[in-house]
Amino acid sequence: MSEPVVELSNVWKVFGERAGETVEAAQSGTLTKAEALDRYATVIGVRDASFSVARGEIFCIMGLSGSGKSTLVRHVNRLIEPTAGTIKVLGEDVSAMGTKELREMRSRHIGMVFQHMALMPHRSVRENVAYPLEIRGVPKSQRWAVSDHTLGLVDLQGYEDRLPRELSGGMQQRVGIARALASDPEILLMDEPFSALDPLIRLQLQDQFSELVSELKKTTLFITHDLDEAIRIGHRIAIMKDGGIVQVGTPEEIVTQPADDYVREFVQGISRLKLVRAHTIMQPLNGADRSVFADARRATGDTDLDTLIDMSVDADTPVVITEGGEDVGYISKAMLLRGIQGGK
Repeated sequence: MSEPVVELSNVWKVFGERAGETVEAAQSGTLTKAEALDRYATVIGVRDASFSVARGEIFCIMGLSGSGKSTLVRHVNRLIEPTAGTIKVLGEDVSAMGTKELREMRSRHIGMVFQHMALMPHRSVRENVAYPLEIRGVPKSQRWAVSDHTLGLVDLQGYEDRLPRELSGGMQQRVGIARALASDPEILLMDEPFSALDPLIRLQLQDQFSELVSELKKTTLFITHDLDEAIRIGHRIAIMKDGGIVQVGTPEEIVTQPADDYVREFVQGISRLKLVRAHTIMQPLNGADRSVFADARRATGDTDLDTLIDMSVDADTPVVITEGGEDVGYISKAMLLRGIQGGK
């Protein structure tokens, strides 16, 4: 794995005058949020959070309201100062940056998109998108060219001269994404950007965003309270509770190997058909009589349950799983049913 683009190590954020005492007490023993409030009159926003994000990865941070996910992501560009811990962005210690360095990092390397875009109502779509470049003193002709190009990336050609109030909610959200992309940042911080939208528009934007980020190779931290959304767009997911990270894993790992009852409750209603792969549920061939599988259908270890079911419907033999051209395992219809059921 290459050098991480974003790396958080043992980050704490405690609100209140006795924050240092709270961290010390929590590190030396068990201290719940309720106990911190009662004993020190402090609020634990983030508890000992550590993770790293690779270049081009969409890393989703999810949890219920109050779990600390938005507080955590604001540490990356130091909108919030950590009580303890280290935050590195592109190999640089964010906490050690002076005002000028921090401003430079925010304007050139990090773009942020919020749930409510706060577009400037008196400025056109083009002017809203070009605003980060205007702050940096980029000439108007160049700002306009970049703005028009970025609006093209989010399918808003022809709307450059419209005012925000003339656009739908989904279109305004795309303007916000274009504004974040205008300065060509390496990192995107997305704080529940689609949560206020209608379900169909939300799904469309999720797909469009995933394709765009993949094409542009943007490293993304995506905050959401919706596990379906996290699974749909995330390469990996971190689940938070009471300020701490409970589990980090791929969507398949989160669904098939929940770390505790809290995560298990989160994932119990999630469809496994597009998530669970053949390599997770297959039985190794080992000493099995391979001649039995001579005419069986074959699939790779990365094939999902949905496809495997289609392959098995009219077949009497199990599906054989291959890796590197070699038969390595098989999946029977009974194993498919167990795969759909999960841990039952």
